[in-house]
Amino acid sequence: MSDQRNQVEMEIIDDDSFSFDGFQVVRGEFFAHTYEPSLTFADCKVYVNTACIRKLPEFDYVQMLVNPDQKKLAVRPCSETEKDSFRWCSATDKRSPKQITCKIFFAKVFSLMGWDPKDRYKLLGKLIRANKQILFVFDLTSPEVYKRNVSEDGKVKTSRTPNYPSNWQNQFGVPVTEHQGGLIVNIFNESAVFGLEKDPKGTSKEEVLSSIKPESEVEQYEQLSISETMASPDTDDRPKEEPSPPVQADSKSPEGS
Repeated sequence: MSDQRNQVEMEIIDDDSFSFDGFQVVRGEFFAHTYEPSLTFADCKVYVNTACIRKLPEFDYVQMLVNPDQKKLAVRPCSETEKDSFRWCSATDKRSPKQITCKIFFAKVFSLMGWDPKDRYKLLGKLIRANKQILFVFDLTSPEVYKRNVSEDGKVKTSRTPNYPSNWQNQFGVPVTEHQGGLIVNIFNESAVFGLEKDPKGTSKEEVLSSIKPESEVEQYEQLSISETMASPDTDDRPKEEPSPPVQADSKSPEGS
């Protein structure tokens, strides 16, 4: 075994003339990413995928943090008793992702980013360690957008082909030097923690959607496949929505309020 390792090492060529100048790190969104952590916004709801839940098997509750200046969103695992915590998975052995209805939070994020509330937005994230804490970080400026169209008979059809920001069209990704610092974020400064299960009663989804003003100048382009037969379309990995539990008095400790 050691002889094989030595042989492999001998085949490595030292080249001091090589430089990363001009290279771009290809965006992860351009590859299949079924098993990568993701966060989705759709229909006044937010939910993570199974990959997120499996990476943190010891946590059933999380907090949502947003840095509006850096346009970053973080999902931080926590205990049930912490302020603004919410359950992100089902209370079963399977621990399936849970859809969270969040009309106010949904409207604030979509207004911040100028997104169209009719469409579905999917963000890829990374699990990082920052300030001695583990959390998922998602870049709000790099969404996959699945457009929705209403047919003449009133049926809503969601595109299976993602749209990306128009400035991605003529590039593979970001330069290597820029990419290396991409996850170096101070998510805890100027961030807001949202309590997602505290929407006021009586506010309909239609009222929330109509209050969001998407920016018409936000341009996108459709990611085209080589051929329709070779395409690997995205499937709506939306978890089943569970009925909300009865509203109870807040028994959480006021500490940290």
